[in-house]
Amino acid sequence: MDFKLILMTIGVSFILAVILGPLCIPLLRRLKFGQQVRDDGPQSHLKKKGTPTMGGVIILLAFTLAFVKFSVRDTDFYVLVVATLGFGLVGFLDDYIKIVFRRSLGLTARQKLFGQLFFAAVVCILLAKMGHSTFVGIPGTSWGLDLGWFYYVFVVLMMLAISNAVNFTDGLDGLLSGTSAIAFAAFTLIALQTSEIAAAVCGAAMIGATLGFLVFNVHPAKVFMGDTGSLGIGGAIAAVAILTKTELLFIIIGGVFVMEMLSVIIQVVSFKLRGKRVFKMSPIHHHFELSGWSEWRVVITFWAVAIVLAALGLWINKGL
Repeated sequence: MDFKLILMTIGVSFILAVILGPLCIPLLRRLKFGQQVRDDGPQSHLKKKGTPTMGGVIILLAFTLAFVKFSVRDTDFYVLVVATLGFGLVGFLDDYIKIVFRRSLGLTARQKLFGQLFFAAVVCILLAKMGHSTFVGIPGTSWGLDLGWFYYVFVVLMMLAISNAVNFTDGLDGLLSGTSAIAFAAFTLIALQTSEIAAAVCGAAMIGATLGFLVFNVHPAKVFMGDTGSLGIGGAIAAVAILTKTELLFIIIGGVFVMEMLSVIIQVVSFKLRGKRVFKMSPIHHHFELSGWSEWRVVITFWAVAIVLAALGLWINKGL
């Protein structure tokens, strides 16, 4: 019955996203919510200037309608809603300011951090209220550590790291849509095995929403998700990992996101300390583009890596 519920959730969410696409994309175009392109990026990206962005509203709307329809209203439900829609709201405000007020940076770093911290804190309050375990296990072993009150500090840092790592991955047509759907598929299977039904339904709703969005986001993209989508997706992945007690397993299942974030950190640290760049451009997907790979080749390769890492994560978690 649970598996049937998951399939229904994926199907409904996918159909909703496919229906919402033709409704939202022309509206975003009329509102002139167009993508701004970095002048120092790959020259092939210049033709993307003006493509509608903030398409993450398609993902979040499809996700919300499907999740509310098929999930039970328990504390887990509210944790997942706050993490997904809360972080998505921060991304929406960032996108809105960038586009409407013509501010290239959108929210300031401090404003964005405050928003993320606020919703992460609400998640921690809900977790404490439900008596969520503060034990963090090492994947594939029976070892771990009960962090006590420090667990909530860990959760906040984890949500910030994951949401930003996912955000860095959104840079090529279909890249984040595909890799996030793969990660959600792995976490949904884990949630089913651990009887975390709300987390499983959340993952399923996100699988359908991101795949439905991919219909319009695949190369050449008709719409981009913007921070609205990427931060919302990041919040959802973090919440599902927390509820399924696979916090550290994200490092493997979400290995593509981790790689993207590390490439940015390495690039910044190297340039500040050595005055030299390690990559031609970061995040690392742009490095491969500037090395001569086509955009589609980079995306397909990253999807393949995401599938391998998801399978490895399931195997380590004894899910295969």
